[in-house]
Amino acid sequence: MMAKTISNRTGVAVSRRSTNTNTNKRYKSTLILLRHGKSIWNGGVGEARFTGWADVPLTVQGRVEAVAAGLLLRHRGIKAKSVCVAFASELERSHETCELVLASMAGHKQDSWSTDRIRRDWRLNERHWGIIQGRYKNDPELIQQYGEEKLLNFRRSLKGKPPPLVLNNDNDNNESNDNDIDGYNKQSCPNAPLTESLYDCQRRVVDCWTDTISKTLFDETDLPYPPENRTIMVVAHANTIRALMAHFDDVDEEQIPNLFVPNSVPILYNFDDKTRKPFGDKLESHTKAGITSHARWMLSVENHSHIRNAITTGGMLTRALFDFMDVTKDGKVCRKELEAGIHELQNPENDNHHYVRDCVVVDVAKKCAFEMKDPNEYITFEEFERRTTMAYNEIQFLCEDNEHSSDHIEWV
Repeated sequence: MMAKTISNRTGVAVSRRSTNTNTNKRYKSTLILLRHGKSIWNGGVGEARFTGWADVPLTVQGRVEAVAAGLLLRHRGIKAKSVCVAFASELERSHETCELVLASMAGHKQDSWSTDRIRRDWRLNERHWGIIQGRYKNDPELIQQYGEEKLLNFRRSLKGKPPPLVLNNDNDNNESNDNDIDGYNKQSCPNAPLTESLYDCQRRVVDCWTDTISKTLFDETDLPYPPENRTIMVVAHANTIRALMAHFDDVDEEQIPNLFVPNSVPILYNFDDKTRKPFGDKLESHTKAGITSHARWMLSVENHSHIRNAITTGGMLTRALFDFMDVTKDGKVCRKELEAGIHELQNPENDNHHYVRDCVVVDVAKKCAFEMKDPNEYITFEEFERRTTMAYNEIQFLCEDNEHSSDHIEWV
């Protein structure tokens, strides 16, 4: 097959074959992870609470985020009918997000999905926060009672956990007997914990993966698609999604609390149905923590601000941004696609208050587009990633050379 060769500014030859790349053929079993939309207790600074098993609803913004996530998946070619099974927790914010995402993925073809596909499992519930569940995270009384160091240990250590919830069996309408605080009583969920560490939460989530989700992804026979072409979705919570990602990517125990999971950003893993392991290169997701992941984050104008808070280095966002601009999904983008993608992300009229600024990845995309004289010239992801890494390393060097902290650079 004849190939067309284009030289880039570094003199590296990039070959474009007339046939499509076989990248998509490598995709086997697909798992979509999604944290629920914003809930009434996922507030801003001073408003966030230890939600845990408290069954609080989504906000209007959370519902909009869920619909946008479904629309993003549909636009990326993942339709509702292709999702064989969707798992949700027993908490309504998870289940409602799951319904909204699937409905949005279906679009006008609402008959292409059914709520029967949603399977609920208590092991996907958020981490139980024990006696501090329902309290504001910056509650002065809470800080005075336990101290900042111990509260930080509850939140960020792997095995630290708050004192257990004290259930009141008296019929006195005490707040501790309120299901909005307790989540579940012992009759409705006999296995309900009264407090958990992050490690406790991770163990039950991994058990759920091993005993249930993975069997649905790889073994179940009465599903519309075979394992090598099967898509399963899990809509859950920050700590339960974190647990699954840590398990898939062999994240060191001490680094697990550093995995940040934003609301309503689809995270894709592709598995080899033979080895049942994630495949593909690991991308860096957090410089300071040194975490790498097989995950692919799906970027949109709407969710970009969430991803900015989740990723402090280029690896994952580089892939997400490239996929965002690669409208033909052939593993390469031409100048016109680069320019269109950059314009959309940087357009303040999108009502995206965190539209891209001071972003190394986008600056690289701009430079690539500027250097492409031929509208049909293109760049592959490998070259785009190489240039992004080089640009980031140059910035780090300049910071060190000028004795300025790299923390002052807004790197996404």
